[in-house]
Amino acid sequence: MSREFFKTLAVCLATLAGGAAAQDSSGLAYYEAGGFSDAARGKVDLTLQLSQGVPWRLFTLDDPKRLVIDFREVDWSRADEAQLDQSDAVRQIRAGALRPGWTRMVAVLDHAMAVEQAVMRADPDSGKASLQVMLRATDDHSFAQSAGLPNDPSWDLSGATQLRPKPKDPDAPMVIMLDPGHGGIDPGAQRSGVNEADLMLRFAFELQEVLRRTGRYQVLMTRNSDVFVSLEARVAKAHQANADLFISLHADALLEGQAHGATIYTLSEEASDAASQALAERHNRSDLLAGLDLSGTDDRVAQVLMDLARLDNTPRSQALATHLIGGIKNALGQVHKRPLRQAGFSVLKAADIPSVLIELGFLSTEQDLINLQDPVWRAGMAAGIRDGVNAWALEDKALSRLRRQ
Repeated sequence: MSREFFKTLAVCLATLAGGAAAQDSSGLAYYEAGGFSDAARGKVDLTLQLSQGVPWRLFTLDDPKRLVIDFREVDWSRADEAQLDQSDAVRQIRAGALRPGWTRMVAVLDHAMAVEQAVMRADPDSGKASLQVMLRATDDHSFAQSAGLPNDPSWDLSGATQLRPKPKDPDAPMVIMLDPGHGGIDPGAQRSGVNEADLMLRFAFELQEVLRRTGRYQVLMTRNSDVFVSLEARVAKAHQANADLFISLHADALLEGQAHGATIYTLSEEASDAASQALAERHNRSDLLAGLDLSGTDDRVAQVLMDLARLDNTPRSQALATHLIGGIKNALGQVHKRPLRQAGFSVLKAADIPSVLIELGFLSTEQDLINLQDPVWRAGMAAGIRDGVNAWALEDKALSRLRRQ
C-alpha cells in the first residue's frame, strides 16, 4: 500500500443518511458489537458495529507496532477486550475517551501489518454504521516507513498549546496543579471492579476543595473528567497556568510482593530502587499504549531538563516531598516504610516547577484498596497533603528571599 493511499485514509468522514436523525441528539455513537478476527491468508479483519456513523481516521505507529483509530465520538462502555480481540495477531487493545469529544482505539500488533482496506458504511434506514478494516502482513521496513501521526491540524489531539505564560503577580495566590493520573483510554491499575483513574479523579476533586478552603491557593486540575491526557500535555497545562506547584496523584498495583501506605516520588535520572524504576516505566508507557507517537522525542532535550531541574528545582521538590510525608503521617498515623523515593517519571520533568508524584496507596493491597474507597480516610489524606503544602510554602517563601539576596 502506498504512503499516498495511507494518507488518503487518514481522515475519513462517515456518510450520515436520513435515518441518523433518529439517533441521540448528542451525536454520540455507541459500540454495539464486533472486533478483530483472523481471516484467510494470514489477514486480520476488524469489524465494528456502531449505533451511528461518526467522523473517523486511522493510522499506524511503530515501536511498539500499533493500529490507532480515532473517532468523534464513540462510547466504548459496552465493549470488553475479549469481545474486541479474537485475533492472534493482536496483543492488546485499549479503547476509551481520549479528551472531550474524542475517543480512541489502540491495537498493539504482534507483527508488522499494513492497512489494505478501510471503510465505514451507514445504513440509510436505521442510521447504524459498520467500520470495516482489513490488515495484511508486511515487512518491518515498510511498516516503519508508513507509520506516523497524520499531519492534520483539524484532528489535533495533543491537548497542549504553545501559549506563553503571563508574568506572575507577587501578591497572587499560589497556583497548584493537581494531576489525577491516567484517565479515559488509560484506566491505570484495576482491581475488584475499581480503577486507578476513577479513584484519583474523585480524590483530586476532594483535595482541590480542601486546598481552596485555606484561601491561600488557586487549585487547577490537568483533567476534570474521565479523559486521557498525555504526559506531555499534563506538564504543558502546568506551564500554561503558571503553576507554582505540580502534584501528580496515583495508586498503583504491584505485580509481585506487597506494599502498604503512601510513597512520594521526586524526579531523578536513576531510580532509587528497582521497584521505583519498574513503576516509572509502567506510568511512562501509558502514552505509548494510548497511541502517542514518541518517535520524535529528543533524549538530549530530556537530559537538559533533568540537568536544569537539579540546579534549583530538585531541592525544592525534595523539600516538598519531605513536608508532605510529615503531613500525611501526622494525619493518618502511617506511611510506607520507605516513603521517599526517586524515579524518572516523565510527568515530573518540568524544570521550573517543584513537582512530586504521590502514590496514595496500592490497589494490590487489600487495606489500601479499602482506604482509597473510604471517604473518611480520603479526608485524612487530603488534610495531610494540605498541611504538607502549607509547611512547604512557608519554608520555600523564606528561602526564596535568601536566594534573591
